[in-house]
Amino acid sequence: MEKDPSPIIKPADLIALKRTTKLVLVDVRTGPNAYENYAKTHLEGALFVDLETQLATKSANAADGGRHPLPSVGKFVEVLTKLGISNDSQVVTYDNKNGSNAAARFWWMLKAVGHAKIQVIDGGLQAAIAAGFSVSANEEKPLKSTPYEAEKWVLPLVTLEDVKKATHDDKMLIIDVRDKARFGGLTEPIDLIAGHIPNAVNVPFGDNLDANGFYEDPSVLKAKYAEILENRASDEVIVHCGSGVTACHTLLAMAHAGMEIPPLYVGSWGEWSRNDLPMITATEV
Repeated sequence: MEKDPSPIIKPADLIALKRTTKLVLVDVRTGPNAYENYAKTHLEGALFVDLETQLATKSANAADGGRHPLPSVGKFVEVLTKLGISNDSQVVTYDNKNGSNAAARFWWMLKAVGHAKIQVIDGGLQAAIAAGFSVSANEEKPLKSTPYEAEKWVLPLVTLEDVKKATHDDKMLIIDVRDKARFGGLTEPIDLIAGHIPNAVNVPFGDNLDANGFYEDPSVLKAKYAEILENRASDEVIVHCGSGVTACHTLLAMAHAGMEIPPLYVGSWGEWSRNDLPMITATEV
């Protein structure tokens, strides 16, 4: 049986892979004018995917599902088919934030429908350009492929009710990957209330990267998370962030370390903080 590729690919390895494989390259950068910036300069052959409209479904009320709820599997399958991705496609994705934002979300979503060959560029767009990957301003056309087939999410997810129960269960570990100031309730640039879920621990997703913005070595990540998990099974861990996007960066780091992927709480702080639930605010960090 062919072994799944590492979830992280180095820019130099990507350049070599591009020469030998029919690769589907996906740009999921975010920020103001994301598509316009993509159209001006992107990695040659890369197709654009929008976090807000294709990797999430907007809810009328963030109290019901958070700020970036998952689309239905059917809607996501439509996106994959339009990109020319079939079930056996080799897919590589990147963003403009060291792979720490929408690229990690896209990786998680593909893994969550059972896709095997999906990788994130280590260091993101900037690192690939620095390594010499060709760039383009051309309009890219998707490869011809068969329609994607998937019926359900196969990676574990938890709901608001699950997290409520976990706050009273010492066997469970709730990991909040936001930065220390947001976790500690000192600042909140996006959601309505600053603070964190009771009994959560703070493991900022940025700590998965080294000083140069690349993922730490798998052995380093494995030692780090093994210490944090304290022999818990993956189903005794819940990972969340502000809106279910950067939490995927930590899930990616754990997969890079060869660990099982724990459940994702997609609703995250955005949902929890809007539901009149217990919150820890203004703690010291």
